[in-house]
Amino acid sequence: MRSYSQDLSKGLENVPVLVEDCVSQDAFANFQYVPENVPGPGCDLDPSAVTLPGCSCRAQSCLPDSCPCLQFGQVYDSRALLIQRQEDDSYTKPVFECNVLCACSDSCQNRVVQKGVEVHLGVFSTTDRGLGVETLDRLPCGLFVCEYAGEILSPHEARRRQLSQTPRDMNYIIAVQEHGGGDRVTQTFVDPVAVGNVGRFINHSCQPNLIMVPVRVHSLVPRLALFTNREIEQYQELTFDYGGGHNSNTDSQKLNEVPSYTPARSDDVKGLQRKACHCRESNCSGFLPLDVSVLH
Repeated sequence: MRSYSQDLSKGLENVPVLVEDCVSQDAFANFQYVPENVPGPGCDLDPSAVTLPGCSCRAQSCLPDSCPCLQFGQVYDSRALLIQRQEDDSYTKPVFECNVLCACSDSCQNRVVQKGVEVHLGVFSTTDRGLGVETLDRLPCGLFVCEYAGEILSPHEARRRQLSQTPRDMNYIIAVQEHGGGDRVTQTFVDPVAVGNVGRFINHSCQPNLIMVPVRVHSLVPRLALFTNREIEQYQELTFDYGGGHNSNTDSQKLNEVPSYTPARSDDVKGLQRKACHCRESNCSGFLPLDVSVLH
């Protein structure tokens, strides 16, 4: 069992985000911890601004059949676990939580991501993938673990940052595309490289135990929440698919990375070097997902 002590979040989370004792403080020298998204260059909508209406429910906890916040997407059960409206096995629908304008109580079961991290997490040093994150608790399926938080960027700024990277730089920018009715597509770009949270250190896997779901609380800007997609044992490493996995209505992918199930043609790569995947899963593609669409 690893030895942990320091709190990476410096008290900003409900529970300490512990760092393995052998990890050098130099690893966080240019990193500022924030528990939620912050506006970055080109962001024209403050992610902390209250831009969504509230419900008028007077009940202690809102009901799916009557609360307007629960008319779309996914909902939580009484244990705060994410559940499906449809009989399918994919977390593809967004979540709309009750917010500060809602009349329901703070104990409403539709308030989960906004309460922050409540799972005990440890940032540790891996053998071949830099830092990683493990759970120090046993986790049930559907539980909220943490956000993938950072600076919200404009498409132009995301592209500029991508083009400025060298082959030695790690890529952290995630692009999420939400497909609404008709041809409507909403894009969100999050970069936690310098300003971010514990989600920044979660590694990719071709068979992950977390899935990313856009959750809207007070703002139209989604919070990229990571939920467990199966039961996870204590001290198991947490992972998610940088390519978005099987999400059909929501595509989340690291910029300069496309889904690993879509082979990149040599004329698409434009000199970018594909990075090896070390997840060691039976379905591993051998490479991290690679998407060059932001460069066009």
